[in-house]
Amino acid sequence: MANVLKKLPIGKQNFADPIEENYLYVDKTEYIYKLISRGSVYFLSRPRRFGKSLTVSTLEEIFKGNKELFKGLYIYDKLDWEKYPVIYIDFSKIDFKQKKLDVSLSDLLDRIAASYQIKLVDDTLKTKFNDLLEQFGSKRKVAVLIDEYDKPIIDYIERGQTSNALENREILKNFYSALKGNDGNIKFLFITGVSKFSKVSIFSDLNHLTDITIDDNFSKLVGITQDEVESNFADYLEEAAKKHKKTEKEILLDIRDWYDGYSWNGNDFVYNPFSLINYFSKLQFRNYWFATGTPTFLINALKNQKKLPEHTGNILVGDSFFDKFDIEDIDIVSLMFQSGYLTIKSSDDFGGYWLDYPNREVEKSFFNQLMEIYSYSHLSGTTQAIQYILRGLYNNDWDTIVKNLNILFASIPYQIFEADKEFYYHSIIHTVLSIVGVDIHSEMQTSTGRIDTVIKNDKYIYIVEFKMGEASEALQQIREKEYHKPFLNDSRQIVLVGVGFDKARKEASGYVSDICRD
Repeated sequence: MANVLKKLPIGKQNFADPIEENYLYVDKTEYIYKLISRGSVYFLSRPRRFGKSLTVSTLEEIFKGNKELFKGLYIYDKLDWEKYPVIYIDFSKIDFKQKKLDVSLSDLLDRIAASYQIKLVDDTLKTKFNDLLEQFGSKRKVAVLIDEYDKPIIDYIERGQTSNALENREILKNFYSALKGNDGNIKFLFITGVSKFSKVSIFSDLNHLTDITIDDNFSKLVGITQDEVESNFADYLEEAAKKHKKTEKEILLDIRDWYDGYSWNGNDFVYNPFSLINYFSKLQFRNYWFATGTPTFLINALKNQKKLPEHTGNILVGDSFFDKFDIEDIDIVSLMFQSGYLTIKSSDDFGGYWLDYPNREVEKSFFNQLMEIYSYSHLSGTTQAIQYILRGLYNNDWDTIVKNLNILFASIPYQIFEADKEFYYHSIIHTVLSIVGVDIHSEMQTSTGRIDTVIKNDKYIYIVEFKMGEASEALQQIREKEYHKPFLNDSRQIVLVGVGFDKARKEASGYVSDICRD
């Protein structure tokens, strides 16, 4: 008899639902037990659709003492299961558009108080929150769980309504300041969000708040690990292998390429749970997360800057990079990291972190979006040029490649075309080739320098250098730096290519190429 597959928890964010309705559930309670046993005041930042809300809901059931929901899970026999009152604030369910945010928060506090037969002083929002915490603390400490703390700010940034975002930031700053000084009344505090905004008091006033965003101990708290995929989705892997006519090992490699690769410490990597579950539901490789998880304010910020970012992948940052996000001065790289388009791929002993795209889904979606933004057209308008470029790469036909690159450059409006900067041409080329799945690596480090671009296909390895000016100078640099040496053991033919740009004509002025014979 065929295996009966467990239902997939698509859209299930309340812990009790998948447990009581027998959905597939990946047990994360080992990491939640670490949270509870090692500390009591936490902040966690993760992109949208990554399991933050399910984690908060799980904590709610734990502090309410609902032990039987956890039967068979790691944490079941690890706790005393005492019951505590819970203040659960989910900003995705708070109306801050029809009513002012402070009014909606005040109403919510009244409802929470009434559910515990508490009457609050009718005063300012901060005073009311402080009163609620004190009244709980006088009887039994309270667990405070705040999900998507930054939604009232982000939603208005996405709409380009900065004044509303700033107004809500001040309301939240005042609201969260009530938490300071209430340590004795709070059993456990857990706050989640997408971004770590600067100038919001939860980070300035709560100096004992433990930020676990890039903490090794909690790097696998949300997201799904490789082991969890193989142990929890074995039946689905079998179904996928049958459909795609591949082995399960081959399917796992495909799934990893598409949806794995997220990390917040550079060592532990996890799958995007939303994309993974949707893949197993449909057994089709698609950009699931992009359709629902992409913040509009990232796209708007890219448009408003009117230029391509100089670097969008393989970026080195320090510790301080993760500590702030400012409404008035949005940094594209910081925005890309916090929204999930970049992740930590590795770290070093100097406090440095290398950021890059997590996987194929994210990179492909991002470059598709970039191409539409910077050509001011839909991808269909550039399809023919891209197809000719692909054919040129397959046949080592740089006449065709350069001709069609110039067709793409010509589609860029002159207002945003930075004709005097090599990186701009470089970024356009990288974007175009990434969209269509070419194996392209930009700014590849070698012992003698940094190669602008390495492009690989079944027949060739192209080592490409770009120069504002003569193409011959670019080729000479490749030869002098011996950029070809790391690839000499490869059986494919190595082609050295120098490309020159003419800033007056805003195009690639020519190229020179040579077959490597070393």
